[in-house]
Order: sequence, then structure tokens, then C-alpha cells
Amino acid sequence: MSKFFVTTPIFYVNDAPHIGHAYTTILADVLSRYHRANGDEVFFLTGLDEHGQKVMQAAQKRGLSPQAHCDDLAPRFLNLWKTLGIQYDDFIRTTQERHKKIVQLVLQKVNDQGDIYTDEYEGWYSVAEERFITDAEYESGQFRDVKKLKEKNYFFKMSKYQQKLIDYIQANPDFIRPEHRKNEMLGFLRNKLGDLCISRPKARMDWGIEIPFDHEYVTYVWFDALVNYISVPGYGSDEQKFKKWWPADVHLIGKDILTTHCVYWTTMLFSLGLELPKTIFAHGWWLIGETKMSKSLGNVVNPLDLIENYGVDAVRFYLMREMVLGLDANFTPDSFIKAYNSDLANDFGNLLNRVSGLIQKNHGGQIPDPGDLTSAEEEIKAQANQLPGKVKDLINAYKVQEAVTSALDFVRVLNKYMETQAPWKLAKTDMKAANRVLYTAAEGLRIATIMLAPIMPEKTANVLYILGAENTKPVWGQLKPGTTLKVHPPLFPRIEVEKTDGH
Repeated sequence: MSKFFVTTPIFYVNDAPHIGHAYTTILADVLSRYHRANGDEVFFLTGLDEHGQKVMQAAQKRGLSPQAHCDDLAPRFLNLWKTLGIQYDDFIRTTQERHKKIVQLVLQKVNDQGDIYTDEYEGWYSVAEERFITDAEYESGQFRDVKKLKEKNYFFKMSKYQQKLIDYIQANPDFIRPEHRKNEMLGFLRNKLGDLCISRPKARMDWGIEIPFDHEYVTYVWFDALVNYISVPGYGSDEQKFKKWWPADVHLIGKDILTTHCVYWTTMLFSLGLELPKTIFAHGWWLIGETKMSKSLGNVVNPLDLIENYGVDAVRFYLMREMVLGLDANFTPDSFIKAYNSDLANDFGNLLNRVSGLIQKNHGGQIPDPGDLTSAEEEIKAQANQLPGKVKDLINAYKVQEAVTSALDFVRVLNKYMETQAPWKLAKTDMKAANRVLYTAAEGLRIATIMLAPIMPEKTANVLYILGAENTKPVWGQLKPGTTLKVHPPLFPRIEVEKTDGH
């Protein structure tokens, strides 16, 4: 049995979750569901990053302790994941003891390896970014809330592993994806790599995990948050489990945290003598108009608002259908309505309505016996049998949007077949032919439905229930003639857009 270990970033708890968080997590869920359906053993890890200055400041603003602030916000993520139908296997909070212990173990190991040293550093510190910035960055004026700071800190010898990392990236073409992000990282690594500041003095910021070899300091975000990818699958606590799951098959990330994952995290793993994850996949941003969705700009879309109006599956579908993995995507209410009406209401929902309506009307609600197939049906059958393999290959290549499109294209083929064969006319003259056509359309619909199940788990389960085909496999011929269809309301009622008079 193959294994598939997928992670999302762990999200910062300085505010409630938005569509950016939802997208990565739904993506991980969709990949997990496809792999489970293919018989793989899956481990899907997500969670929250609960330490650091921003969390401390957000807590202070609310008049809460940092832990109370985290305990208040964590359920918002958990509830959203529940609403979105996310089936994760573990949810890490970095304030949990099981994580803290491993972070300290990792720090100790890297220190014993001679890869940590102290240094006094003076420079520009961006409070908003929570890091020291270069003079050039300071002069660019792009950083908010900057002050001059001088302090002693601990540093990780990241530069020691620069050449090793370049060689690794060049030798492993699938390690950083998509291709343009790999080139971006190689470009970044052409410059001299500095070392990484990994601590904060408690006197300035004490909300973090204490450094095991100096009680005056806490470790900073990288040696805390990134360690979750190994602390949860058992590094330092359950060797057998860790051996089973590590390396991760894919770290799914947004493109804004590319350097932290492709450079900071990988050099940390080199220091620990661990294998690197097989793939780090950076997806694009959701834009509104041409602007990145961000809390400070006030243009964050709350996915829950869309779910309330149109259902969770429509939202999952739209997010997977609209973004080509690796590129940015534009969110507009118009594009959501358009995708919903054309793909879900007109194509997928309409096919179910037509097939079940005609079977109710002309066949007493029972799935007819197809009899002998003609070349038209053989063509449909061949396409139906090819679809699962096609979808599997696309999913393995992280081409989720193409996988969705290929299932929808097949739904369109079925709709066209219905138009051409016109079983409503055949029922008047040739009932055998009408039986054959309706069985073929219903069986094609069943297979397309199974292929869309990881995207829309609720609606597809509903369709399989209507067809009396729960727990069937995407192989032609598993729809049983004589099965009574369930009566049902429209699957995706059209969204009626109010017409304006041009004002």
C-alpha cells in the first residue's frame, strides 16, 4: 500500500481564518480524498502557529493572555474546517506539550552539531514582519513599524548548507514546484546566504518556546513552527511512526512563504541529517480585482458567507476549479455565480435531473436494462473507463484544476449524448433504445460523480444515494438495472441574478 503524507502551513492565530487559509486546506483535503479513494494510506496534517510577537500583540490588544487568545481563536479554525468538510488526520497547535518537547530536542541536536552560535546584532527591525531587515529593504520604504535594535541573539549556520541545497534542488527537479518557483529559489541562492536569527530575548518577547541551553531566550518562529512537520509524525517520540511517514510527499504552501520552506526548513533538515520532503508546492494568491487578499486592506472574503448562501460543495468546487495550481486567481462574485450556474446547475445538476426525471416518467423510477450497446454507447463506456486513470495522473501531477475539468468535460459529453439520442422521443417508438440510452447516461453520471467526490463530498454522496449506487467503484457496469431511484429536489438550483436597468 502506498502512503501519502500531505501538510498545509500552520496558520497564524492573530485573526480569524479567511479564504486563503480555506483554499490551501481544501486543496490538501481534495488531494487526501483522491489518494484515499485510490487505496493509499494517507496522513493529512494541518494546524496553528501560536507563538511569536504578532500573537502576543493581538492578545494584548484584546486584553487577553496569549494562551487565552489562542484558545479563543483555535475553535474558529476547527469549526471552519468542520464546515468545509476537511478530513485532517492531525491538528497541531504549537503550544501543545508534544510539540514543545520536540522543538527543544531539535534545538539541542542542532546546537550539539555545532550549527548554532551567538552574536550581537544591530540593525533595522520590522515589527510588522517580525524580522531584522537589510538597509536596502529599509530604504525601499516598504516595511511598516521599523526601529533600530541592538541585541545579542542565537544564529543558525544556514550559510553552511548553501551549496548542498543548490546541488539538491538541481538534482531533484520535482522538489520545488511549479518550475518558476524553483527558478526563483535558485536565483535567490545565487547571492550569499546569511545565517538565520533563531531567538528572541525573553526581556523583549517571552511568548515562545524556551531555548534548552539558555533560559533567557525563547526560540523564534522558524525553529518552532516549521518543526511541526516532523514533531507530529513522531520525530524524537515514535521512531516507527516517523519512519513510516517521513519524508512528507508534499508541503502545500502559499508563494509568500517559499523562502522559509525551501531554504530555512531544508537547511534545518540538513543539520538534523533528515531527508527533505519530496515536493514543496507553492500555489498562488487569491486576488480581488488585482489586489492580494489581505486583512489590512479589508478585502478578505469570508468563505463562510458563500457557504451559507450556496452550500459548502459549491465553494469547494469553485476554489478548485478556478485556480491553476501555481498561478494567482481572481475572486469575484460574478465568476463564482458563472461557474456555479454553468458547471454545477446547467451541466452536472441538469444531467441528474434529466436522467432521473425520464426514468421516473417512462420507467416507473427503475433503472432500465441497457440490453446491447451500439457504437455510441461503446464510445461513452470507453471514455468512462478512461476517466479514473486520467484523473489519477492529473492529481499525481498536482493538476487539480485539469482533473476537475476532465470530469466536467465527460459530464458535457453525456449531456450531448442525451441531446443527440433524445430518449424522451425514443420512449414513444423504441423503448429498448430508450432503456439503453438512459442506462448509459445514468452509468456515465455515476462514474463522473465518483470522480468529483473528493471535490464535492456531500453532493456526490447525495447523487450516489439517489442512484442507489453508494460504495460502487468507478468501473463501467456497476449500476444495477431494476434499482429504484430516489426522488430528489434539484441538486444545484440556479442562482438567479437580479437584472438591473443599466444603472
